[in-house]
Amino acid sequence: MNMEKIVCVLCPMGCKIKYSVEDGKIVSVEGNRCPRGLSYLEDELKEPKRIVPTSVKVVNGELPLASVKTSKPIPKRLIPEFMELVKQVQIEAPVKVGDVILKNVLETGADVVATRTVKRVNSA
Repeated sequence: MNMEKIVCVLCPMGCKIKYSVEDGKIVSVEGNRCPRGLSYLEDELKEPKRIVPTSVKVVNGELPLASVKTSKPIPKRLIPEFMELVKQVQIEAPVKVGDVILKNVLETGADVVATRTVKRVNSA
């Protein structure tokens, strides 16, 4: 039986989980210190998801970009499409932390939210 390895990232413990799969089913798991490790492994094998941090263009802001992230993990397979979508986004300053920039991005249920405040610049 061939053992694979994965590091659980659901908490700061960072458990190093060893596992094996036969016929699409997990048959052996060791190294997880809590049930969340097994849940993480199952999700990773089914459809891995990630929270995606990036930035969007800001018009009339003190900074040219505002950092943003998805409000919850989205499927990894959608990240390239997500990045192409976000590349087209321009928002008007001011932007506040927590502002929703895009709702339900790619029908994932995740919003894109600002993680940085960008003040508006007054043009004379």
